[in-house]
Amino acid sequence: MSQDEREFEVVIWGASGFTGKLTAEYLLAEYGVSNGLRWAIGGRNPEKMEAVRRELAETTGVECASLPILTGDSDDMSSLVELARRTRVVCTTVGPYAKYGSNLVEACAQSGTAYCDLTGEVHWMQRMIEAHQDAAMASGARIVFNCGFDCIPSDIGAFFMQREMKRLHGVACSQIQLRVKGFSGGASGGTIASMLSMLEESESDPRVGRAMSEPYSLNPKAERTGPDSAEPLAPHYDSDFDQWTAPFVMAGINTKVVRRSNALLDYAYGKDFRYDEAMLMGTGIGGLTKAAATSAGSALMMGAMAVGPLRRAAAGRLPQPGEGPSRAKREAGYFDLRLRGVGPNGHVIHGRVNGDRDPGYGSTSKMLAESAVCLARDSLGLGGGIWTPASAMGEALLMRLPKAGVTFRLED
Repeated sequence: MSQDEREFEVVIWGASGFTGKLTAEYLLAEYGVSNGLRWAIGGRNPEKMEAVRRELAETTGVECASLPILTGDSDDMSSLVELARRTRVVCTTVGPYAKYGSNLVEACAQSGTAYCDLTGEVHWMQRMIEAHQDAAMASGARIVFNCGFDCIPSDIGAFFMQREMKRLHGVACSQIQLRVKGFSGGASGGTIASMLSMLEESESDPRVGRAMSEPYSLNPKAERTGPDSAEPLAPHYDSDFDQWTAPFVMAGINTKVVRRSNALLDYAYGKDFRYDEAMLMGTGIGGLTKAAATSAGSALMMGAMAVGPLRRAAAGRLPQPGEGPSRAKREAGYFDLRLRGVGPNGHVIHGRVNGDRDPGYGSTSKMLAESAVCLARDSLGLGGGIWTPASAMGEALLMRLPKAGVTFRLED
């Protein structure tokens, strides 16, 4: 069946979960039920899905009794293939993806169906690339991981900076630095569950730890070397931003995705391109103290989580998948990221990425929804394979994201 003949353009899979429900809420508010976009919600339990549909109508004030519901099971391959064949795009929030996502990726790769998700599980992405790249290329399926806070602001931010450097100076940035200026909003339960899942797997499989630590682990197999090293774990004085910095918890994921984008874009950023991320902590003794405390806290947390009994004891006290902040807290959240791009001839440009909701839920759900619509509707000139947001959607997604409250701009 051709893409044009498919019943749906987008299916939100896992719509009964916290982030899945927010993603469906955004689509309903922005695109309605019968205003042109053909979409549906999906999950395992039909009763839960009926309840979600009623809740969506109450939350948005949009009548959605006619919004289609699809059901299936993450462990039932035949039901996932049937799901995939009915839609152009499967947009899934069902994680940890290493536990619940592999069959769905396989089903989409077999069926020529586009796919987008929120994963930050580096080892699982590497596994999926190795297992399904060839099938996706053959079927035309466009598989795109990382369509939330990890890693759209970083990946599309780097894409934006490269575009602007070429526009202004005719060259690519040889280096881009991303610095977290500020944000409000905690880590999502799904993100925490994914991190715990990675640590659990790493105890029995050393390949998991290598995927997490190697800077180019998501690049094509023959291209896993380059000028960047592993992300620093100690406080550092950054003379380019004139502030002390501390490690950014998402850097270990974001940096690898940006480097993979460069490889998939035929090294449009250059073979010697360098990219790194950190958090700005301020100047002087106050900045150093804050940077040292943040670095030590991150190291202690990761050290404790690496110990099985401590990790399992802490798991029940951390936010769980399906849990999240109130609407008021989501709407009060934000993120503010700063970018610095350096050209080979010394040209320097500065950029900024802002989000108008908390990064883990409010902004993430909107970015994911627009990624799904982008894959379903925009002319991307893209063949099948396992892509990144920038290499798959680049300019088209950059144009869509302001609608989702995520903006990119140059600064003087």
